[in-house]
Amino acid sequence: MHEEQLYRAALSGDIETVGKLLASGADPDRPSEAAHDGGEGGLPLCAAAAWDRTEVAEALIAAGADVNARESGGWTALLWAAANGHAAVAGVLIEAGAEIDATNESGDTALTLAARRGALGVVQVLLDAGVDAGKYDGDGDTPLQIAVDWVGVHLESALLDQIEQEGWEYVVTRQYAKDGTELVTVSGRAPDGSRSEEVQAQRGHAAVATLLEEATDVFVPVDQLVARALAHRDIDEDAETWWIVADTLAKRADETTYEALARLCMSEDAREREFGVDAIAQFGFSDGEKPYLERTLPLLQKMVTTEANPQVLRSVLAALGHQGDPRALPSVLGIIGRPGHQRTITDPIALADVLPPDHEEGLALLVAMSEDDDAEIRDWATAGLAGLAADTPAIREALAARLDDSDLRTVAEATRGLAIRGDERAARGAARVLEESDDEYARDLVTQAAHE
Repeated sequence: MHEEQLYRAALSGDIETVGKLLASGADPDRPSEAAHDGGEGGLPLCAAAAWDRTEVAEALIAAGADVNARESGGWTALLWAAANGHAAVAGVLIEAGAEIDATNESGDTALTLAARRGALGVVQVLLDAGVDAGKYDGDGDTPLQIAVDWVGVHLESALLDQIEQEGWEYVVTRQYAKDGTELVTVSGRAPDGSRSEEVQAQRGHAAVATLLEEATDVFVPVDQLVARALAHRDIDEDAETWWIVADTLAKRADETTYEALARLCMSEDAREREFGVDAIAQFGFSDGEKPYLERTLPLLQKMVTTEANPQVLRSVLAALGHQGDPRALPSVLGIIGRPGHQRTITDPIALADVLPPDHEEGLALLVAMSEDDDAEIRDWATAGLAGLAADTPAIREALAARLDDSDLRTVAEATRGLAIRGDERAARGAARVLEESDDEYARDLVTQAAHE
């Protein structure tokens, strides 16, 4: 009886009940007669993985659940997490020892399932864990072949084809998945309401294909990759595909690719110029080396004088910051000081990255940004101040002024900056963050600062 209750609690994400049942001796590996996806009974951990119950999965693993236990059809918890696009649960399972290249009885791997769904976040987790990116599924297809086949497919129509039945009513909904790709859901219902079905996929196949091409050393021409980036610029929540393609091209560090991106920076199309700048910004960067700096910096400086599109200028500003060269400071100040310029977090980030220790005007501007009404701008400006090589009374006082900030991440950054400089006031900031914040990043920052 406990096992049935445990399964249902895991399915619903009821962590309190899961905890009580485990404490009373429920076996986390005993299958339930119920099933979370129409199967023949199931395991609590598989249910948690299939329904994105991360906290429940952690509790079950801590209680001794076998992360590689199998349900009907050879399905493991990791396979369920991959098939349903749940990256956080997948990460927990992998950390606990889940077999990343295991297959079910149909030959599906976690990577082929994630590639088919377009689950970018899961693919990233699997690649980071060292998955075999070329392993075939039961149909003889590689993850890359699966992802490429789905690029350009009309997702809504493809999903409808999977469940379409005569006389049924269908609804299509769209929202963002946790990894930033668009999640498309097609729901169908019989006219009398007696039956219903639902299928989902994510519009992450282009980004997935790009990652898998890189992982398997498949070369794709620049123009094809650029087309992917441009097509998804306004589809992903935070331009995930755009940045994955830009990063892939930047890693190539070859002359042909550099010249292609430089030409994009001069394109008549503003979106192409924006992408060219974003991709060339860190082109060839490796272990502190910047082999194209002496060509990229003049290109960006020229764009400051010729570019009128605000979005492209924002990319130019970020790219100038990435160069980390004080010669870029006049251009950075020129963009930030333009009439009508809308301040964002890019301003303090870029300014701090190129600010020499003795530049009073730049320092005063960064201090002013640390007092901005926008908490994110204050946070990044304070982080920039904290990371400056200089140690002056003006910097210390600007950092100390943020110890009473309403934003605790800003307080944590100020604490770090004071601790680096051996200022005793850092202790007050650390105490406040540890007492008031449950933000893991902020707490880790002040804990590290305390050690320093």
